[in-house]
Amino acid sequence: MSKDFLILRELGLKLAEIAALPVQAEKKNMWRALNDLKPVRPMVYLDQLPWHELNENNELTLICEDDFLRSVELEIRKILYRWNHFPADMVVENRIDIPKTVHGLLYGADIDEETLSIDSKNDIVSHKYVDQCSTLEELDQIKLDKIWVDEDLDKRHLEICQEIFDGIMPVRLSGICIHGGVWDRISQMRPAENILIDLIDRPEFTRQVVEKFRDLTMSAIDQCEALGLLDAEAPLIHCTGAYVSDLPAEGYNPSQARAKDCWAFSMAQIFSTVGPDIHEEFEIDLLKPLLERFGLIYYGCCEPLDRKVSIIKKIKNVRKISMSPWVNMDAGAEAIGRNYVYSGKAHPTFIAGTFDEESIRKQAVHILDACKRNDTPCEIILKDVSTVGYKPQILEQWERLVMSLVTS
Repeated sequence: MSKDFLILRELGLKLAEIAALPVQAEKKNMWRALNDLKPVRPMVYLDQLPWHELNENNELTLICEDDFLRSVELEIRKILYRWNHFPADMVVENRIDIPKTVHGLLYGADIDEETLSIDSKNDIVSHKYVDQCSTLEELDQIKLDKIWVDEDLDKRHLEICQEIFDGIMPVRLSGICIHGGVWDRISQMRPAENILIDLIDRPEFTRQVVEKFRDLTMSAIDQCEALGLLDAEAPLIHCTGAYVSDLPAEGYNPSQARAKDCWAFSMAQIFSTVGPDIHEEFEIDLLKPLLERFGLIYYGCCEPLDRKVSIIKKIKNVRKISMSPWVNMDAGAEAIGRNYVYSGKAHPTFIAGTFDEESIRKQAVHILDACKRNDTPCEIILKDVSTVGYKPQILEQWERLVMSLVTS
């Protein structure tokens, strides 16, 4: 065997040992219980991390030489790193997932931008977008995606990994989870100021923009279904556990998952500063046909939604609702009640180079108390972490503190 094969087999053996632990099934069942709205306790997860800042002890240093095998190595090392430093409620599956090579999935967006960075190693940068759809003529120029998969390459990747991990753990080609956030794409094709002005000055044109991007996304979903790209077995949905009893739907075919077999996620972060009426008119009402194609929906991200739960509930298949660090936690929990999961987002500012224990504890306790008072299923998710100031131990401190609060 080559050096790369031996490296990956060694990593695979470590991964298999962890995947075989009884706690993996226990955590999986706890995520399923939460998403079934019958929680055992609040769940905790960390994601969207500054991995470039975490390799303090060379645990993430890649040794493989082949580019593809380096990508496999990186994903395994990330799993092992999480497990060793901040496992929280992660689940280590007994398998190796190899992403299918999907081309052309852009949901119609072709971004023209300037970026500004203060850390060349960080993929979190500032963006200044060029307005590419300010007229109907420009809007008409945006074409449907032409999605395709390199099946021959996928077959080679699968065969290589099956040989490497033979006798250790199964290998599968993993698909995609659909990003239904139409407004996230619109706000990459237009500056935010122009969008917000047009909500007032050109409401009919704004509606046409939304309908255009909705239809672009619908087409992408159709193509993904036809190509067998949707993944009903993905362990995560937008940084939280996806295990749930309701999915996949009856008649599921693992090689040809349908939208109704899967989770999708959506949000309208540009609407952070608009009221519920506009949010409903230009987001919820227009996107219901798209979002309701799926089995379940996780709705929201960084936009504060505590005053908008009533309109989000109009999407019949919503199961999780994001409550960002900027919400009124009491109002959010009361509005969500027992029928949805309160996906509480921890404030990443509290770990941006220093560990602000008092603020972290205060926010987490507030979320837990508000949800307990309203009998609301909840999770605490630390995400969108652009920096920890090159102090990876801060993530370990956060995980220990928050896990102690949810398990006490």
